[in-house]
Amino acid sequence: MAGVHVAGLVLAAGAGRRYGMPKALVPYEGSLLVERACRLLSVVCDPVYVVLGAAADEVLSRADLGRAEVTVNRDWDSGMGSSLRTGLNALATHPGGSRQDRQAGGQRPEGDSGGLPANRQSEASTGPVDAVLDGPVDVVVDAVVVHLVDLPGMTAAAIRRVATYASAEGLAVATYDGVRGHPVLLGRRHWAGVAESASGDQGARTYLAAHEVTEVECSDLADPTDLDYPPA
Repeated sequence: MAGVHVAGLVLAAGAGRRYGMPKALVPYEGSLLVERACRLLSVVCDPVYVVLGAAADEVLSRADLGRAEVTVNRDWDSGMGSSLRTGLNALATHPGGSRQDRQAGGQRPEGDSGGLPANRQSEASTGPVDAVLDGPVDVVVDAVVVHLVDLPGMTAAAIRRVATYASAEGLAVATYDGVRGHPVLLGRRHWAGVAESASGDQGARTYLAAHEVTEVECSDLADPTDLDYPPA
């Protein structure tokens, strides 16, 4: 992975109807799930983006997201596909800024963002993304590791193992006893195709099924169980 720059993307926009509340706001072992997810990705990835939707204002007021860049999916109710498109578009349009900007706290003028600081939120289009990253930045993201907010058993070690397969052309997915799960690595060259195929609650699954993907066994490193229902 030397010389390859890997971003992280947390999908945390859902309302969590089966759980009874947005999972981004669910407390788990002393922190909110969205905080936990951003913290894990930040160990391996830079920049880290998080897509919010349901209760976005409350998440921003309560959660410590560190240096994660926030983008809001206004179409979150349509399913995970629109959140993935939103995140990929945000990365393609604003791939984290320069390292100097991030180290300085990413201070930028406030814009028309619903009263939220521009350095914490961007409202990205959910349309197809351009896979070529251009602009006045000194960091070009080659690939992104996609992680879901409701996987409390995920570990930085599993994310790191998947990220070792990063390249602009790479596709990789964690497997658990041979079953595909998360995280998923998407090389930059695939972002436009993934965004075009994502719809409803289908994220990258359709695209991955039609392409050669490296399967990375992670059952020794993480628990892929999602947190669908509150404890009994």
